[in-house]
Amino acid sequence: MAAPRRSVGKPTSDRLPCNTTSFQKKSRSKLVSIPGTRPSVQNGQLIVSTGVTSLDYVIGGGLAVGTLLLIEEDRYDSYSRMLLKYFLAEGVVCGHELYVASALDHCNDILQELPAPILDDIASPKTVEDQAKSCDPESQEAMKIAWRYQHLPKVQTALASSSRFGHYYDVSKTMDPEICQAARCHGFYLPEHSTAVTSPTTTGPMSETYSSLLNNLQEVIHREGFDGSVPQTKSRNILRIGLHSLGSALWGDDLCCRENPSHGRALTTFLYGLRAMLRSSLSVAVVTVPSHLIQVRVCAVH
Repeated sequence: MAAPRRSVGKPTSDRLPCNTTSFQKKSRSKLVSIPGTRPSVQNGQLIVSTGVTSLDYVIGGGLAVGTLLLIEEDRYDSYSRMLLKYFLAEGVVCGHELYVASALDHCNDILQELPAPILDDIASPKTVEDQAKSCDPESQEAMKIAWRYQHLPKVQTALASSSRFGHYYDVSKTMDPEICQAARCHGFYLPEHSTAVTSPTTTGPMSETYSSLLNNLQEVIHREGFDGSVPQTKSRNILRIGLHSLGSALWGDDLCCRENPSHGRALTTFLYGLRAMLRSSLSVAVVTVPSHLIQVRVCAVH
């Protein structure tokens, strides 16, 4: 009778386990975690809130980082200006940095008009002291519901303001000055920039006023570390850009006041440059445009 054959292969200890395969599941790329942001449920892109929850719902959940939103101004600049304030106020509450450009009002004056958030958890010295007092066992009143609930601590249902996405605001009140002063804001007030001229004399596609604004904004993005194409060592943050009433005569744009404007395509050229700049940065912009002043002239130019 022949002896039983033994396996000639590798020893059992050297063999690969049965559940080991060369296929590995591809993991998702790690998104940047920044307060006041969240990934879109549609495409996973990082989005921020406009400050108006109903507007966030209309545009797909929020405003995508690296994009800009154009708002047509109403005739008296009431509703469009309020939307811009909502956008900036949301940035202050979330701890984002701001960039405000205007030819009419100083950036500090605009910040003083921001609406007050309807929250009890805004980080301020007064609220921290109040919360410390409320947690003191001596100051807590005895509960009258049942004896077993008397020594339970109070539950804080409100989340931290910076971790929430979207807030509500009270337009009848202005934001606390302490909160506004804590926010970091970069301003571009046109009368303070001597390099910008109100009557453009260059023959390029964009006026010197818009060129000065675009160069200043690009400098802030690179200096403060908002350029997504360059590795950064410090923690990431979002730059919220608010540009007020671009295309008006206050910016030196003669499209709305001359039959033959010298820079008929200055505004569109600026918007193309701004969009290209935002595409590779951790920035998001809201621009208000007085379309009722320039729509007739635009048709005439084209």
